[in-house]
Amino acid sequence: MCKQEGNATFPCTSKFQELTLPDYALFIVRCILFGVGHSLFAAQWTKQAFSRVAGREPRCYRLFYNLGSLAMFGWVMAAYRSSPLLYAAPGIWRWVLYAAQMVAAATIFRCVRQTGAGDFLGLSQLRSAIAQPRRLVTDGWYARVRHPLYLYSTLFLVLNPVMTAQWLLLTVFSVAYFIVGGMIEERRLLKEFGDEYRRYRQRVPFMIPSVKGLMKSRG
Repeated sequence: MCKQEGNATFPCTSKFQELTLPDYALFIVRCILFGVGHSLFAAQWTKQAFSRVAGREPRCYRLFYNLGSLAMFGWVMAAYRSSPLLYAAPGIWRWVLYAAQMVAAATIFRCVRQTGAGDFLGLSQLRSAIAQPRRLVTDGWYARVRHPLYLYSTLFLVLNPVMTAQWLLLTVFSVAYFIVGGMIEERRLLKEFGDEYRRYRQRVPFMIPSVKGLMKSRG
């Protein structure tokens, strides 16, 4: 019998039985390979290897990195199947959670704009042959936590009003990757900005904002 929540009807239980252990394993393996590949090509030594071959870091590196990451994520989600429903927010709460997801998505967009959408996407690098010195962003959303993109991406995943087993797997993997990726990224930022980043790290939390920081940002 199909499960119904309010006006929404979810797939029948019989369809869930088609998802086998190898299906879960395939999805997990693809998630791991995505994480490894994403981190590998973001690593400084990988960029330096490309620079040695080309004479300098290719201007299209960031753009191709983003396009490759997008293709790899599509490959991961190609293994996404219908899976058992863990919970579904009833009635008005479903729309409240959808609205909260939209707020999280809008905040992610604003964080990208704050650090420079062109730099983030790799478009600014195409327009200039000379790499511009980067500025450490410590205001706005970055005055609350050091990794607001990871925080609000986590909230977007967790606030899904329809939680299935495979979405939960994706959420758990993503949060683990955000934490590990953030730690790796901070090692690079310490080398790039030195004491400036060290002082920033001492006063601003990693990914969970403090009550003091929230009150200060509102003030």
